[in-house]
Amino acid sequence: MSVFTFPSNIAARLLVAGLAVAGGHAMAAIPLQQWTQPNGARVYLAESPTIPMVDVQIDFDAGSRRDPADKAGLARVTAGMTSKGITAAAPAGAAAPARTGLYDAALDENQLSEAWADLGAGFGASASSDRMSFSLRSLTYPDLLTKAVELASRQLADPAFPDAIWQRERQRLSASIREANTKPATVAGNAFAAAVYGSHPYGYEMTEASIARIEVQDMKQRYRQMIEPCRAKVSIVGAVTRAQADALVTTLLSRLPGAGTGRCEPLGPVAEVEPLPAAVVRDLPFASAQAHVLIGQPGYKRKDPDYFPLVVGNYILGGGGFVSRLSQEVREKRGLSYSVYSYFSPGLHAGAFTIGLQTRPDQAAEAVRVSKEVLARFEAEGPTEAELKAAKDNLVGGFPLLIDSNRKLLDNIANIAWNDLPLDYLDTWTRQVERVTAADVKAAFTRKVQPQRMVTLTVGAVAPRQQ
Repeated sequence: MSVFTFPSNIAARLLVAGLAVAGGHAMAAIPLQQWTQPNGARVYLAESPTIPMVDVQIDFDAGSRRDPADKAGLARVTAGMTSKGITAAAPAGAAAPARTGLYDAALDENQLSEAWADLGAGFGASASSDRMSFSLRSLTYPDLLTKAVELASRQLADPAFPDAIWQRERQRLSASIREANTKPATVAGNAFAAAVYGSHPYGYEMTEASIARIEVQDMKQRYRQMIEPCRAKVSIVGAVTRAQADALVTTLLSRLPGAGTGRCEPLGPVAEVEPLPAAVVRDLPFASAQAHVLIGQPGYKRKDPDYFPLVVGNYILGGGGFVSRLSQEVREKRGLSYSVYSYFSPGLHAGAFTIGLQTRPDQAAEAVRVSKEVLARFEAEGPTEAELKAAKDNLVGGFPLLIDSNRKLLDNIANIAWNDLPLDYLDTWTRQVERVTAADVKAAFTRKVQPQRMVTLTVGAVAPRQQ
């Protein structure tokens, strides 16, 4: 994404306005509007009129879960290459809105970056496990916003995917992968994902070999197949009305194939993550001052009804920093690690439940033992009432910080859109947390966590063999 700054006087006014908006989000309900366009795109809008700015996120089911096994990283590199230039614009179709022609010429990566800098706006793409996302940020002054939306529509629909640039990027990525693989954290993360997810795409890792197999034609094919208006979920926060937002989205998507049909061919299902049949223990040799420990298993999907009990329970177990059980037992009482944590990473499929820490190699076995004992005891007994109250108070008290800027609010609305959550999800979030009981937490952990069937991965506790 292009990096841009505002003049200092504008930035100061926006900061003051932003603080006012943050206070408004914390105190009032967040009315969220939703509708479906004739092209099939689903639009979610939260009007935020105080700041003359708009943030837009467009999500497609084109993340790495749809990568071929031998071309892991295809989604990521495809997203990255969309900023490397655009082709000359094709003539507008009959159903497309009128165009100014301002950005109809082909632009290389430098010209495209300069065009965004001239507008003081930004547009970029990224890919996660589940989705490919495009983000636009612009001031809403009519002369600027019209140009920003037009340029974004061109970059979205007409990326050039220049082969010479891809050859350069391939070399850069290969060097980055080689460098990352010299770090124990990378080795641990890759091995842990492979052990937890097995053959599921969530466990794929981009390697030098996989990117060597990816060609420009693979990116173009992926893009044509998956980046269509009828597959888009568009989230908007900013100083625009519903009519303005609808027109904005129509223009953004107007150049994509199928913009006038509203129909898409199904992409096909992706297999679910398989539960672990038994415990897995791996000790990988690595010359490191610290042993890296990861313990976990497949967790749950984002739409699972146990979501809130698991959020509250994990805060108590290892997500609450120094007040968590893991921190108290591993760090405070025994001094085995400065930091120890746990988290769930739910997605369209069952994302991993993970406990992680670093410790001295000679203490790794004890740190693993204590961590597993804490988990097993928590799963068997659940939280105390005092722990439950403290966790809920902290989660509810910290909720305003999750929505105290347009960007954070956009992330939450995109989460609602992507996971088909209720439109009042943010308005009811604190009530959902408050109604969680100790019995709910214990039951949810019993259903989702099996301490006897965990991956236990240690990197650096065993010295490498001498050659």
